[in-house]
Amino acid sequence: VQLQASGGGLVQAGGSLRLSCVASGNIFSINDMGWYRQAPGKQRELVAGISRGGSTNYADSVKGRFTISRDSAKNTVYLQMNSLKSEDTAVYYCNADISQYPGRYNDFWGQGTQVTVSS
Repeated sequence: VQLQASGGGLVQAGGSLRLSCVASGNIFSINDMGWYRQAPGKQRELVAGISRGGSTNYADSVKGRFTISRDSAKNTVYLQMNSLKSEDTAVYYCNADISQYPGRYNDFWGQGTQVTVSS
């Protein structure tokens, strides 16, 4: 199983970016999916998560600005980021709870995509 993230880049404060992450390989089903980020010198933190049923949760720092969504048919999770701030600068990682066989789930991570917000 591989998670391929894309969509990062350099953007000015107040701008927008959309991250995508596609899961591929031997996949039976996908449970929760999410985005994490890690800024230099800081611990990795949860940005947003979405369940298989579509329930979402967000870090307080991004509520009202970021929107997570998923296309289960495409094994893809998205993160729409609006009103970006310099403090959103980080490497963003996608994460998914994937079953390759019925009843057995494992955690998988993407390779990370850099988001840099200039002030």
